[in-house]
Amino acid sequence: MTSPDTSFWDQRYAAGRMPWDQPAVPRAFLEFLARCTSPGRALVPGCGSGYELNALHHRGWDVLGVDYSPQAVTRAKTILGPLAHRVRCEDFFEGACEAGSFDLIYERTFLCALPHERWTAYGRRMRELLRPGGLLCGFFFFGPEDEPPPFPLAEDQLRHLLGPDFERIEDTAVDDSLPLYAGKERWQVWRRA
Repeated sequence: MTSPDTSFWDQRYAAGRMPWDQPAVPRAFLEFLARCTSPGRALVPGCGSGYELNALHHRGWDVLGVDYSPQAVTRAKTILGPLAHRVRCEDFFEGACEAGSFDLIYERTFLCALPHERWTAYGRRMRELLRPGGLLCGFFFFGPEDEPPPFPLAEDQLRHLLGPDFERIEDTAVDDSLPLYAGKERWQVWRRA
């Protein structure tokens, strides 16, 4: 597979045109972290500015953020300061992460940034990277959207992508979304079989 073209994302980070970037950690994720009593190893694909990495780290998680945009990684490292070593510039689909090596994968604005033809690979990679019993949690964008990205998906598409290896165990509306996602995203937690 060829390396992805990062220019779309790099240009937006460089220009500060990031309507998906919320300089805070969403309430549903903070509440979820407060309920987790046994932190383990966590991954944040498409970590962007990396705000959630800090929250995970402070709750005891061994966290790694990956993004294939060098501009995003530079921004995240600057924001994270002493936690900058927790961010790597790499392609989530081709990266060096070992199969079954994560207890938690956090989703926010990553899947909806991917064109539809990458969605099957997304589901496959989630199955590879999460250990049995591991959790995929985060915010899923169900649209509609007139001018993607973000690329909306339907509930049945998400079930199909993740397949029978995942069971949805939480599903709630989100009331602190960014304007770009308001009324179109849901907080969900999926457990890997």
